[in-house]
Amino acid sequence: MEMAPWIRVLMFLACLLFPASVECMVRHYKFDVVLEKTTRLCSSKPIVTVNGRYPGPTLVAREDDTVLVKVVNHVKYNLSIHWHGIRQIRTGWADGPAYITQCPIQPGQNFVYNFTITGQRGTLWWHAHILWLRATVHGAIVILPKRGVPYPFPKPHKEETIILGEWWKSDVEAVINEALKSGLAPNVSDAHTINGHPGPVSSCPTQGGYTLRVKPGKTYMLRIINAALNEELFFKIAGHLLTVVEVDATYVKPFKTETIVITPGQTTNVLLTAHRGAGKYLVAASPFMDAPIVVDNVTATATLHYSGSLTSTATTLTSPPPKNATSVATNFTNALRSLNSKQYPANVPLKIDHSLLFTVGLGINPCPSCVNGSRVVASINNVTFVMPKISLLQAHFFNISGVFTTDFPGNPPVPFNYTSTQLTNFQTKQGTKLYRLAYNSTVQLVLQDTGMITPENHPLHLHGFNFFEVGRGLGNFNPKKDTKKFNLVDPVERNTIGVPSGGWTAIRFRADNPGVWFMHCHLEVHTTWGLKMAFVVDNGNGPNETLLPPPSDLPKC
Repeated sequence: MEMAPWIRVLMFLACLLFPASVECMVRHYKFDVVLEKTTRLCSSKPIVTVNGRYPGPTLVAREDDTVLVKVVNHVKYNLSIHWHGIRQIRTGWADGPAYITQCPIQPGQNFVYNFTITGQRGTLWWHAHILWLRATVHGAIVILPKRGVPYPFPKPHKEETIILGEWWKSDVEAVINEALKSGLAPNVSDAHTINGHPGPVSSCPTQGGYTLRVKPGKTYMLRIINAALNEELFFKIAGHLLTVVEVDATYVKPFKTETIVITPGQTTNVLLTAHRGAGKYLVAASPFMDAPIVVDNVTATATLHYSGSLTSTATTLTSPPPKNATSVATNFTNALRSLNSKQYPANVPLKIDHSLLFTVGLGINPCPSCVNGSRVVASINNVTFVMPKISLLQAHFFNISGVFTTDFPGNPPVPFNYTSTQLTNFQTKQGTKLYRLAYNSTVQLVLQDTGMITPENHPLHLHGFNFFEVGRGLGNFNPKKDTKKFNLVDPVERNTIGVPSGGWTAIRFRADNPGVWFMHCHLEVHTTWGLKMAFVVDNGNGPNETLLPPPSDLPKC
């Protein structure tokens, strides 16, 4: 039944007075970016936060709501905020990556992000998209279904947001700046966190942890977000199975698992039934890395606490998977399937206009001032991306020449045995190159990990679109054999995908959103080293297929 106009007016006025209300059609938020002192991990150093909170505030909206967020920059750093996973249909100006869709918000300045959530519901998140500030500048986005539309699974008793992160005792900007100066890899984090708390660790034994309180017999939905900078994570709860129902704000066929794996940038919704009746149970977030490199081994812990159980009750423990438990990660990933129902179909592109192969990995370039006379870099198709000095979207919209070229290679310039370690030819080329797509064209993109130095996991995030993962495998992608095994019926739909170490993944999407859209590794160290590129999607026909003009308060470089 259509809502009466006078009710809409009253609801709009209510939104102006109570912006966090879940009844709004227009949501108003204000994000004050400030320095806040913290005692996490026995450290009193100030950190950059939003509204003085770490993690930051949760943005709550409904599908089809319009969201306005005024971001005011009170710190010494330039800043921008990315609404990770929001498709930003024709509103690329609000997407947020600095120097891609906007110039950053300078100290003392502000900008209003204005976008409509179109055809999406579920869990996403927001974070800073410049420097390494997203280490502490991040928070959840909860998108409720349209009014009267139920979840495609039993309604939970309560919903809880679980944000997984990383913690450095030192200033993260100093960490990456020192690494860039030396040409070496940055220091790993000191701990992992669950909702901002690491739990008891050896360096700070008095530090408490997050407590998830439950009632016996009730079912809870956990909205789990990996906000870590550089590590894929395992997540499990002692003595309890998790039923996976959604990833990256798209519903999946439910399945039960002891352990989920979640890369930086991804979200996963699970149902947890408190069937034990009483007691305390350990919640653990631990690193997954099946490549031979150094990672932070500190497992973050929290407590699942049944109501009525004494605080002194012993906690039932669990052993997290080994950090190289590839089989655990593979089994989880292979179990993900789109719901593909009448209401939530999987519209996989079947006819392909652009068939692309992108190699992703590390390289080494000369650097006379660096420690070893060289610098570790990263690249896609051997191109180490160079950030422009004005935003790419601005240059595209106003036809400003000399900012970027559209000759990004659709295939590796020189084919080789991608997954073997190379003895020479570590050097990459540099440039600000984009790949051009016509409006509504379809893309098949194979992301191939390389073993130039060592094979690694790479969580790749595509802005502006969801995509379907139609296949994955180990070794080098074989277009003749591997395409025959593609799942074109119910592949999982995501915005961030983990390229397996020493392997490949194939995704498909339709370029139905005009603008400039960033694609990058969500391991922040790899993004800093240049593992990123962008697609430019031309306008289609008519106003509904045309990029909107920039807002008047768009920051200037």
